[in-house]
Amino acid sequence: MSGADGPLRAPRPRRGGGSAPRRGRDGGPAPGRPRDDGLDLSRWRGRATDPDADRSRAEVATPEAVARLRARSRALLHGLLRPHRRRLGWAVALLLLQNAAAMAGPYLVMLGIDRGIGPLRAGDAGPLVAVAAAFVVATGTEYAARRGFLTLAARIGQAVLLDLRQRVYGHFLRLDVGFHERYTSGRMVSRLTSDLDSIAELVDGGIDKLVMAALSVLSVAGILLWLDLPLAAATLLAFPFLFWLSRWFARASAGAYRRTREAVALVIVHFVESLRGIRAVQAYRREPRNQRIFAAVNDDYRQASLDAFRLIAVYSPGIRMIGNLTVAVVLGYGGWRVLGGRTEVGVLAAFLLYLRRFFEPMEELSQFYNALQSATAALEKLAGVLDERPAVAEPERPVPLPAGGGRGAVVFRSVSFGYRAEAPILAGLELAVPAGQTVALIGPTGAGKSTIAKLVARFHDPDTGAVSLDGVDLRDLADAELRRAVVLVTQENHLFSGSVAENIRFGRPDADDAAVEAAARAIGAHDFIAALPDGYATDVHRRGGRLSAGQRQLVAFARAFLAGPRVLILDEATSSLDVPTERLVQRALGSILQDRTALVIAHRLSTVEIADRVLVLDGGRIVEDGRPAELAAAGGRYAALHRQWRDSLI
Repeated sequence: MSGADGPLRAPRPRRGGGSAPRRGRDGGPAPGRPRDDGLDLSRWRGRATDPDADRSRAEVATPEAVARLRARSRALLHGLLRPHRRRLGWAVALLLLQNAAAMAGPYLVMLGIDRGIGPLRAGDAGPLVAVAAAFVVATGTEYAARRGFLTLAARIGQAVLLDLRQRVYGHFLRLDVGFHERYTSGRMVSRLTSDLDSIAELVDGGIDKLVMAALSVLSVAGILLWLDLPLAAATLLAFPFLFWLSRWFARASAGAYRRTREAVALVIVHFVESLRGIRAVQAYRREPRNQRIFAAVNDDYRQASLDAFRLIAVYSPGIRMIGNLTVAVVLGYGGWRVLGGRTEVGVLAAFLLYLRRFFEPMEELSQFYNALQSATAALEKLAGVLDERPAVAEPERPVPLPAGGGRGAVVFRSVSFGYRAEAPILAGLELAVPAGQTVALIGPTGAGKSTIAKLVARFHDPDTGAVSLDGVDLRDLADAELRRAVVLVTQENHLFSGSVAENIRFGRPDADDAAVEAAARAIGAHDFIAALPDGYATDVHRRGGRLSAGQRQLVAFARAFLAGPRVLILDEATSSLDVPTERLVQRALGSILQDRTALVIAHRLSTVEIADRVLVLDGGRIVEDGRPAELAAAGGRYAALHRQWRDSLI
């Protein structure tokens, strides 16, 4: 068991072409590198996979898809911010006020030098005191505006993150089973943790600095032109270099940070999937193999992060070097202008202060641009998930199920279906199950038994034809009504952390304790529940780990019985039960299935014996149809299976 999130990218080759491979301390291959033991890390699930198997349809890495994804992420951001437009307006006003107060500082220094020192020599300290007082007011205003902005921005940011988490989680719940079978749980965890954390990092500490840096650059550029045009012209000599360096960094970092998001998703996916299958990993002694796979994806994440930091290592010192050279040019040229009487000393001092304020934010942008790019890449991933449309969509105009008689009649009309277009499972299936009838589906693996069950539960829609319940096409039923009417019980029913009663009540949340106990008694689960340390209040622990497989299945049966559906589907639901527990369930099934349509998929013919009708399937077709006793006496496929089962009991 390794789990996967798409094919593992091969580690980057080292420069030097013919150099020997890097070795570990023990002389073996270094962590994260392929070993010559037959393990192909590009097929780390044990099979070749579709490169986009675990991606949402919007995440396919083509130029057209990336462009669409960026547009969708911008639309998502606009939708998240729309409810906060008024508060955003106040936040912008506070930012502008803070920027104006900050920009006043060097100008006041200029006034103090050029307008305050001369009168001070003559004994008049009034102008210099006035400038100093104005400086204090500007500093206080900047403090108050920044404090107000940070408080308001925090409220807006946390509200946006709350909304985004709820949207993503709710959308995952609404997506069809086919999507969840394709999209690994580790990638879902990455979307809800790593990607949201990247956006939170930008919201919490980066966005105000990014905006203030942009405002500072624009404000300072205007002030420099106003203060001294010749000095500003000298400063413009640095702009072509700044433009080229910034444009290069923006283009290169966008791809680099997108790769880091993909790489960290692989790390999370492998970690989650390996630990979910820890029993299989340890049972087959696959710890070394999984460790090597994790080392490889972890090394890929390290390399992607290093690539991003290398860009910063070029951009940030480059900005500082250009800034320092520009200051040197302005200082030399400005000093020459001061000596010539064409510029005042205060103007030169203010110009140099403003110049530092021009380059410092640009240097800081390299520190915060990675947060921006990381958050942008994360937002694109989330937009891709939110743009994924359920293959099983809610009807625009739902049709209600008829009340009264005829509860639970299921009809397949010319149904064709395949999980892949080139491999159909059912072809033109015709089947009618009257209300209240218990039908057993048997046949070899791949015959289409579970596919029929999934179509009735509407986990998938047929490619052609229709499946109806009580005369209503399942595609016209509201999802909530369908889930009340059809319940599927499998051999791997999930129990949630919490009490036994809470897990049974999952089938009908409004049920009281008496109804929960009645359901448990009806299914034959009351005795073992009552014997638990806290009875119905006993915590089943994670995934029902405190209960045996048979006990978990009985709780799942009680949950289904409490839900009271029109149609009950048992998909290999007794396969994990031991013989005494199975007999207990067999006795209870008589009352559970009474006045209720049931589809029973089972290999154990002891379960089939309770059916009113048996369908033998092969290759997606019904090859035998009749009562169990009739088919057993007919000498067909069911009769052969029945004889084999009887012989196994001897």
